[in-house]
Amino acid sequence: MNTQDRKDTILIVDDIEMNRDILDFIFNKDYHTPQFANGLEAFNYTKDHADEIVAVLLDITMPVMDGYGYLEKIREHNLLNGVPIFIITAEDRDQQLEAFEYRVSDIISKPFTPAFLLKRVTSQIELYKIHRSLEYKNLLQEREIARKNKEFSEINVKVISTLALAIEFRSGETGKHVLSIRNITYRLLHKLRELQFHECAFMSDEDINNIAYAAILHDIGKIAIPDAILNKPGRLTKEEFDVIKTHTVRGAELIEKIGINTSDILKYAYDICLHHHERYDGRGYPEGKKGDELSICSQVVGIADVYDALTQERCYKKAFSHEVALEMICTNQCGFFNPELVDVFKRVIGDIIKDDAHHLDIPSLVSM
Repeated sequence: MNTQDRKDTILIVDDIEMNRDILDFIFNKDYHTPQFANGLEAFNYTKDHADEIVAVLLDITMPVMDGYGYLEKIREHNLLNGVPIFIITAEDRDQQLEAFEYRVSDIISKPFTPAFLLKRVTSQIELYKIHRSLEYKNLLQEREIARKNKEFSEINVKVISTLALAIEFRSGETGKHVLSIRNITYRLLHKLRELQFHECAFMSDEDINNIAYAAILHDIGKIAIPDAILNKPGRLTKEEFDVIKTHTVRGAELIEKIGINTSDILKYAYDICLHHHERYDGRGYPEGKKGDELSICSQVVGIADVYDALTQERCYKKAFSHEVALEMICTNQCGFFNPELVDVFKRVIGDIIKDDAHHLDIPSLVSM
């Protein structure tokens, strides 16, 4: 039968065959009306056909499993939420009142008038179907809003990532630095997860991808730094270095204005922008955080940033070799990093730098 032609189901549950036949006669013209002589049979049917049921007509006193037992079972299995359930019974008023504890829609005493029963049940069914339709529409709207938010946040990340590359070009770089930071972060986090390193043990692939892309934005705050300071070939004065240090706060402010709650990538980026120059002993900037106050993502990006800065030529220095850069990091010449993190970094950085960035199994910046 075509799904559109299929009748909605009204479940009839009564141990007396004549009662079932009467109820079937009233409703079978417009509804599918399967009949059961006890609550257990009805429950077994309900488990497999819950989505088709729009109402239940239920007796209380039945063998094997009574009406209360059926109500307990569907509540226990979270079935028929919101579906109108009618107790049709000849029991006394005290027993009828007990049924309301199960949030039944109505209690109809036997004997009943067929026209009255038909009207009561069908009106409740229509209300239920309207409510279900509204819930479905709300669900579709929520999904559409989530899709648009995701699309919007992805556009934001693409724009900011392009801006990050532009800042690299502005400071005389080729864009290699931000891509290198991304790749080192990605590979190092995977290794840390493999080693069950603190919170890295619980990171998903999506978490690692998002942090790796957030790492691209670590120096986004340099957009606020004057060219004369950013590209100065000589040693910076204390005042100039103080200006350079503000790029951490400026970057976090920029991410915050865009909306850190619109994307997981931007949430990580906010933390990374603000804290990638903090150090494990509290002697970093801008807040002087230390130890476990620092997230693992900001620590990983921090050590990746230092390593790549050391091994790349800049307007103010020549490039150091891999061996010299690693020695400087291990001997705390660039600030004190988490010793456990440094130990893992030493073991994997050699393999990381051998891999071309485009060969890594993470989405490209353009297709993100």
